[in-house]
Amino acid sequence: MRQFVYDAWNGVMNAETNPLRHIPDTNVRHMVLQVLAWMWCIVFSMYVGSFWVMGVSMIAHAIVLAAIVITVATFETARRNPQYFGGLGRGHGGEHE
Repeated sequence: MRQFVYDAWNGVMNAETNPLRHIPDTNVRHMVLQVLAWMWCIVFSMYVGSFWVMGVSMIAHAIVLAAIVITVATFETARRNPQYFGGLGRGHGGEHE
């Protein structure tokens, strides 16, 4: 049962194993996953019968997805352009400019 749950999770949520892996552009793949998440928020709220649940669910998903996007963007910037972070406002002598 544990393996089934693990495989089911990866089949939906893991971009390396789900069918969206065939989309070459990571940004498009992420957007498609976001649209699917919004769709499931709406379906769940309709099932429960409350638009309040839909709003809270959409906001919660947006916050989580935004945090993930910011983290990935920061990591990618650090990997591709580490000098971008430089001294974070420090001058050459270590003091503020």
